[in-house]
Amino acid sequence: MRKYIYNSRDVAAYFKYFSVPSHLEVSYMQYIFNFGNKVLAEPLTRDFESFKREVYRELYFLWANGFENEKADISKMTSDGQLSLICDQDCICLESYMKLICLHLIFSSNLPYINLNFTGLMTQLGIKCSVELYEENCRKVCESLQLEVFDSFGKPFDLSLGIPDELLRVRLNQEFKQSLDSRDFKEMLRSEQMNWLKDLKDKSFKLFGSIPARKKTTKSRKSSASTKNYRDQAYPVVNKSVQPKGTPKPTRDN
Repeated sequence: MRKYIYNSRDVAAYFKYFSVPSHLEVSYMQYIFNFGNKVLAEPLTRDFESFKREVYRELYFLWANGFENEKADISKMTSDGQLSLICDQDCICLESYMKLICLHLIFSSNLPYINLNFTGLMTQLGIKCSVELYEENCRKVCESLQLEVFDSFGKPFDLSLGIPDELLRVRLNQEFKQSLDSRDFKEMLRSEQMNWLKDLKDKSFKLFGSIPARKKTTKSRKSSASTKNYRDQAYPVVNKSVQPKGTPKPTRDN
C-alpha cells in the first residue's frame, strides 16, 4: 500500500489537538520540515517560509471550523465533502485521528508507543459502518501510516484477524523510525530555550551590570517573652465547695 505523507492541514491539526503553545509553533514546523519528503508532501519541502504560511492558513481554517483542542469533534478537521485518502469515506474520522497519533509519535521520539482501544475508538469517533469494514480500515490506516501494532504483552498483533476490545500498543515501524532524527525533539527544544535564556542573561549583565544583593536590615522580631517557659509558672488552685452528685438536698421542717 502507498505510504501516506503529511500536508499542512495535518500539521496544523496536530498543533490544535495537542495544544502546542503559539510561541513554539515555528520550532515544531522547522523540525518536521527538516525531514523533507520522508514525512511532508513534496511541494511543502521546497521553501520553509511557504510551508509556514500554509500551516498558518490551515490553523485559521481549523479555528473557524471549530477544531480548537482535543475536545473538538474530529470531523471538524476536514472540509465538507472532502474525500478520504486512506480509509473508506465512512471511516474518514479514523483516518484523521490516526494521522494525529502518528504525528505525535514523530514529534515525541522518546515515546515508545501509544495505547489504543480500536473497538472503543469506533464509538468515540462516531463511525457508523459495519464492524468488518471498520476492522479492515484499521488495518489499512496502520499500514499506510507505517504503524505497528502489538498486544499488551509486546507481541506483534495482526489486525487482519480482528480487533479485540482491549488496549493495543501502536508505534512507528522500525524502518520508518530509524529514518527520522534519533534525537529527542522536545529535549532539543528545552536545551535551545535554556541557551536562549542564558544568552539573554549575559546580555543583561553586560548592559546593566550585576545587581548587588541586598543586606537584611530589619531586626529580628523574636520577642524575649516568647522564650519564657510557661510550664514552670505556677498557677493558684481555686478551691470551691462542690456538692457531690447523688447527695440529697436538705429539706426544710414545716
